[in-house]
Amino acid sequence: MSYTAAVITVSDKGYRGEREDTSGPNLCRLLIDKKYDVVYTAIVPDEIEQIKTELLKCTDELGIALVLTTGGTGFSPRDITPEATSAVIERPTPGIPEVMRSESMHITPKGCLSRSTAGIRKRTLIINLPGSKKAAEENILAVIDPIEHGLEMLLGEGSDDCAR
Repeated sequence: MSYTAAVITVSDKGYRGEREDTSGPNLCRLLIDKKYDVVYTAIVPDEIEQIKTELLKCTDELGIALVLTTGGTGFSPRDITPEATSAVIERPTPGIPEVMRSESMHITPKGCLSRSTAGIRKRTLIINLPGSKKAAEENILAVIDPIEHGLEMLLGEGSDDCAR
């Protein structure tokens, strides 16, 4: 089954055109390779209200199944993507960022510094990814296959096939 997806890049410099966004387009390519229908992309600055607005547009207006953000998950004072995401989600899904951090630790000890979060709003799964192209790819590839099952449950009528 094919699911809709959106990719939102959170970057002050990317928003101002001072840095090329390589992470967002790479995530789109990966999603398309996995048979997702990427129907929306955006670049926003590290501003909590603008991030929340984009997330709400994807969830409440467009009804997109999977929303990936890239950027704003580190320790910089401007890195507030997890806070914006936490403000809009209704149900956290902590296992997703736990797996991403765990897999990142096999690559770099700095993997534990990611503040990525994930959760569900309505019938949309939102996942925060790091801003670097390499780290975002490594993180999403660590969870992309189980996410499909999660979306089946989220968009289905029940969980009767979970044990299969």
